[in-house]
Amino acid sequence: MPGRGEAPCLDATEVEVVTAMGGDESPARADRLMEVICDWKNVETAAQAVMRNKGAPGIDGMTVKQLPEVLKARWPQIACELVEGSYRPQPVKRVRIPKPDGGERALGIPTVIDRMIQQAVLQQLQPEWDATFSEYSFGFRPERSAHQAVAAAQAYVVSGYEHVVDIDLPKFFDRVNHDRLMARVAKRVTDKRVLRLIRAFLTAGAFDDGAFAETREGTPQGGPLSPLLSNLVLDELDRELERRGLCFVRYADDCNIYVRSEKAARRVMASVTRFLERRLKLQVNEAKSAVDRPWNRTFLGFTLGNAPRFPRAIAPKALRRFKERIREATGRHRGVSLKRMIADLNPLLRGWAGYFGFSEGREMASLDGWIRRRLRCMLWTQWKTRRRRFSQLRRGGVSEKTTYAAIMSCKGPWRLSSSEALHRALRNKTFAKAGLVSMATYAPA
Repeated sequence: MPGRGEAPCLDATEVEVVTAMGGDESPARADRLMEVICDWKNVETAAQAVMRNKGAPGIDGMTVKQLPEVLKARWPQIACELVEGSYRPQPVKRVRIPKPDGGERALGIPTVIDRMIQQAVLQQLQPEWDATFSEYSFGFRPERSAHQAVAAAQAYVVSGYEHVVDIDLPKFFDRVNHDRLMARVAKRVTDKRVLRLIRAFLTAGAFDDGAFAETREGTPQGGPLSPLLSNLVLDELDRELERRGLCFVRYADDCNIYVRSEKAARRVMASVTRFLERRLKLQVNEAKSAVDRPWNRTFLGFTLGNAPRFPRAIAPKALRRFKERIREATGRHRGVSLKRMIADLNPLLRGWAGYFGFSEGREMASLDGWIRRRLRCMLWTQWKTRRRRFSQLRRGGVSEKTTYAAIMSCKGPWRLSSSEALHRALRNKTFAKAGLVSMATYAPA
């Protein structure tokens, strides 16, 4: 039974989710899982997935374009080693990418061959494992998405669960305990060759700036198997939260628990932190974890309100980061043509609108206007001389009086970018004709 101030989870019908159904695994297939993994049709599908996903080479320098020829020449030997249990993965190449908050995220890039083998394993394990995972887990799962997770969280908030326990697990993928993970894998996989292969991937080591480092913990981000294994680790957390009757939504290592009162939220924070640290051997970042109102926190880039008409909106941090990227791309002194600048902008605008268009606010239309103003400012600066500015404004259909007022103005480029003269010369349809993506119309309904 849920504690006071807590609530039972929403019925599955209240949130649209899709869960794969898996049949019972036959003993013959369980004991010969490696042979199924090495079946050529499965391998061919895995190779196509790796090539489709592209990605950087591993430590051997092999690219995804070389995979078909390498498989043609080497697959019989590799398959033999896998079936015999003697295959040894190569170390991953460790790279670091910047995080929006200023930190770094470490990625471990396996070789293309190892990525393909991991993908082949994933294709056999995921359909069976996924069917057993919690319906409140949304990350790295077929037919599930971040948008579904946000919608599920919003449903809780609108229903009156106005306190959130926001738990942050720092460097989760780097701190998974191998022995605990393999114990959970062993409950689902009986083929010892597959168990040895998965552990070999976990302990293959990494080359970091040319120096080899052992990997005694963690599931390095960058390999196809890592997301599935991480979900297996955190499935234990999901089951514990379900056992307690708590309302929660988890997307990968982002877990939010929703309760009705602050007192209940603080009690849940303390008890779940103990569970994570003592039972799962994971660290909780006290500085970033918090008990708060949902509309004061960010979940997957959105903030969530507490009334049916309160829209889910783009989080302020996400908006700031987006504007910083636009400012870099539309710098007044880049010295590139409008066509080139729009070509650089469009992939960013499509990707951003495709995700954040899920917002119920009106940010997209406002951002469209702001981006066009940035472009007007850029063009005004590029025109430089009064003679050229006069020519461009008149060509754009601006009256002579308004043109003189603009070119003789003492206002700077940014202030002039919102003037009548520049709006008349550089209309919205001018940018549309040049190919600029409108996020307000591109965003999903």
